[in-house]
Amino acid sequence: MSKLYSMTPKEIVSELDKYIIGQDAAKKSVAVALRNRYRRSLLPEDIREEITPRNILMMGPTGVGKTEIARRLAKLMDAPFVKVEATKFTEVGYVGRDVDSMIRDLMEASIRITKQRMLQEKYSVAEEIAEEKIIEAIIPGKKKPMPSGGVRGPFDFILGGGFGGAGAGQASGGQAQADEPDANRGERELAREQVRQQLRDGLLENQYIEIEIIGDPIGNQLDLGNEDMSIAIGNIFGNMIPPKKKKKQVKVSEARKILRDQEAQNLIDMDQVTAEALENAEQNGIIFIDEIDKIASGSGFKSGPDVSREGVQRDILPIVEGSVVKTKYGPVKTDHILFIGAGAFHTSKPTDLIPELQGRFPIRVELENLTKEDFVRILTVPENALLKQHRMLLETEGIRVTFTDDAIQEIATMAFLTNEQTENIGARRLHTIMEKLLEEISFNIPDMQEEELMIDAEYVKQKFIDRIHADDIDRFIL
Repeated sequence: MSKLYSMTPKEIVSELDKYIIGQDAAKKSVAVALRNRYRRSLLPEDIREEITPRNILMMGPTGVGKTEIARRLAKLMDAPFVKVEATKFTEVGYVGRDVDSMIRDLMEASIRITKQRMLQEKYSVAEEIAEEKIIEAIIPGKKKPMPSGGVRGPFDFILGGGFGGAGAGQASGGQAQADEPDANRGERELAREQVRQQLRDGLLENQYIEIEIIGDPIGNQLDLGNEDMSIAIGNIFGNMIPPKKKKKQVKVSEARKILRDQEAQNLIDMDQVTAEALENAEQNGIIFIDEIDKIASGSGFKSGPDVSREGVQRDILPIVEGSVVKTKYGPVKTDHILFIGAGAFHTSKPTDLIPELQGRFPIRVELENLTKEDFVRILTVPENALLKQHRMLLETEGIRVTFTDDAIQEIATMAFLTNEQTENIGARRLHTIMEKLLEEISFNIPDMQEEELMIDAEYVKQKFIDRIHADDIDRFIL
């Protein structure tokens, strides 16, 4: 069970609060929906099948946090998660993506998560195998013939051969010793142990060795014109075509990662990965459908693309309702997948969606417009706060920028007023303002002598004096 599902609703909201300001109603709805997943998993099998997720519909203007909530959930959770745009889909019969592709995307995400988890479990064993292969590349277990020119390898000094002078192997003109004496074998084992210790101490990380890398038998895909019908040619012929192998000179540090991943891949059972991923997608999958308002047939859309809009809604309906979708990993039941719809609903309303689809999103959450106080908090509170990002970017070139409290208030005021006077694009307005505010400083950094800069309210006002006038400001003072 994912770590997120075992968290209480308050703990989930607390995690989201680190990155998203306000919108408590939306956070609570998402947290309760996820907690219900956990509760359902504790029920007996017979009743568990009867309980379906309560899908959520988020309504609110752009830039208030709808997509950010989805993005943060994706980062938080181990369960399969995909975000899709409703506008990318077309009705069956039209050219474009069909709605079934969202389930295929979810299944791909589930395969990736499950495979990565299994690889992590095998890494400890794979690292031991990789270490043996690196040692074998440095000092082979069985002595190899010396080249006729008498050139020695870079690690031969460990065996006492040295780089200069004629060694025992050179005296015979590079003739290999067919039967290695016990003394030499013991010396070789001792040398291998020395190399093993040096590897573990990190002394050989930058040495180059030659390793064998295994590739796909045939990397190309046979494209049959449809995304779900593109087939890897290697899958058709199975093991008839041996995998490609090539030798490559790499540093020990890089070789360790390559060999570890290669060996871990060999240790996992792909049939088990597929079975677990299928179960995970069906029981724990979450699909976030953004821009769902764009496929609603509002009063202004009575001609042209209206048929296609309603067609997409009709196609989405059985998926949200519960159906079986064929994927290359097997059929996926959508009954217990959680769907979260989101849209601005400027020109249309949730009631413009077809009634059947409305009924499949029983939880409605309205996200609020951002206030000036919200902008101040967005600038300063989150762990990825905008001011913090810009400060760190400029510090990479030795310039320390400090924002006074009145400057932060002024930036928030500018963002709020610009949203009111022009298009309301929510928190994205802050990106526009911050870029404009620091553009001159960023441009002139290489020629600047100062190491510290103070940005105050006066500086902010001067930068935007042409954008917002006093009479405009008076108009918005309550």
